[in-house]
Amino acid sequence: MAAFDTTRTTYGSTGLFGRIGLLFIAAASAVVAWNDARNSKKTLNALSDRELADIGLSRGDIEDISTGKPVF
Repeated sequence: MAAFDTTRTTYGSTGLFGRIGLLFIAAASAVVAWNDARNSKKTLNALSDRELADIGLSRGDIEDISTGKPVF
């Protein structure tokens, strides 16, 4: 009896077309991550200093948060 491994996420995506597809997926993921960071930065900048203090942030923390750096 034959068994096929269907749990692999890259099953059938080998060769040139699979690599081109992965390139497009990586590019789309980068655009989505950039847009999420841009939206987060825009939303946090719209808050007042008092509102930022309520959630434990300051204006200087906004850039770090939007780039994914940890804020201590």
